[in-house]
Amino acid sequence: MINKVLIANRGEIAVRIIRTCREMGLRTVAIHSTIDKDSMHVRMADQSVCVGGPPSSESYLNVPAILSAIEITDADSIHPGYGFLSENSAFVEKCESHGVRFIGPSSECIRLMGDKIEARRAVQKGKVPVVPGTEGAVADAEEGLKIAKGIGFPVIVKAAAGGGGRGMKVVHSPAAFVNAFLTASSEAGSAFGVSDVYIEKYFEEARHVEVQVIADKFGTVLHLGDRDCSIQRRHQKLIEEAPAPNIPSRVRQRMWKAACDAAAAVKYNSVGTVEFLYVPGTTEFYFLEMNTRIQVEHPVTEMITGIDVVKEQIRIAEGKKLRFDQKKVQFRGHAIEVRINAEDPETFMPSPGTISTCLLPGGCGVRVDTHIYPGYTVPPTYDSLLGKLIVHAEDRNAAIQRMRRALEEIKIDGVKTTTDFHRKMMTNSEFAAGRVSTNFLEKHRA
Repeated sequence: MINKVLIANRGEIAVRIIRTCREMGLRTVAIHSTIDKDSMHVRMADQSVCVGGPPSSESYLNVPAILSAIEITDADSIHPGYGFLSENSAFVEKCESHGVRFIGPSSECIRLMGDKIEARRAVQKGKVPVVPGTEGAVADAEEGLKIAKGIGFPVIVKAAAGGGGRGMKVVHSPAAFVNAFLTASSEAGSAFGVSDVYIEKYFEEARHVEVQVIADKFGTVLHLGDRDCSIQRRHQKLIEEAPAPNIPSRVRQRMWKAACDAAAAVKYNSVGTVEFLYVPGTTEFYFLEMNTRIQVEHPVTEMITGIDVVKEQIRIAEGKKLRFDQKKVQFRGHAIEVRINAEDPETFMPSPGTISTCLLPGGCGVRVDTHIYPGYTVPPTYDSLLGKLIVHAEDRNAAIQRMRRALEEIKIDGVKTTTDFHRKMMTNSEFAAGRVSTNFLEKHRA
């Protein structure tokens, strides 16, 4: 049994994990950098340990310091949240060698699905459709150009390791290919330590639709429905909703099955997300990747299913069987999540500083996951996410109306936020109609 959980993360996700642990009667340990000593997760945890200076490399990625924190606090397990070490298979192996339970999938699953090329090969064995593209890493720009011409422009050059929009370049013509290829490869090497890239067909009007899966260590694989994450800027998600709007029922059912097949193909054993590219107006969808961790947007799934995803993660890590089967998973209503970032709503430039006023919305069907408070200083060192505003209602139109109301109640002073951007999006007629795509902001800036 798990008794004490060390949370190897910060911000809103650390606070969110602590809350579930407390409900389960589990003690928690917060790690933090020197600049995060007054952060909400540090205040909420039963214990806290400083693991280094402000740079992530000195703190939240400082494996020796984190392992030491586990040792001195007698934590028996570790929850990685998302980002940082959450998909680092070497870290998982070190936890295992130290006798510490990792709340997530096996290191083998993380390693396999973390390599986008190997992941493509693995899910293809389970008959899951993949985006047309190269079977392996592309050796050089000259070879890549020949391949791209064969696939047909536009194409996208993608890093074989990592994600988050880094090491990804969309190329619309042969003339622009070589520079894009070299840039993507360089970015991949800097961000992930591996410069390997591969090439896929790029669909201009595609949608980003993902399926939440959950699998125990006894071979049971279920899905918790789908989410649409198409509203993005530079491959960074801004708005997510569940279920995905305007998808034919037959396609949705096939997508759910494909996600479960992908998880089963790699013997997955935790909570995870299988991401697809869906081409509107057709019955076609393609596997993109699998995230072997909890995702930022998991609350919209929780809102429509009533299932605490973090609680299930912990139960699976304890070796317990799932408490329900697929028939017991019921979907109710519609949920929308917007990410409130400390950024200029027009330019999206980061806006660090001290929050002087922090008034957050409430009421029926409204949830706020955040770590901020009046007087909190937003550091320039980390991701600009201040929190997530999530609403749930009986249908999508009602959810949009509720989100409009909730956004009007927010008042955060001292830093610029993306709240105004989301207010405009909620009145955008194309968004209201569910006509979304990954290039939505390029075509219909709110």
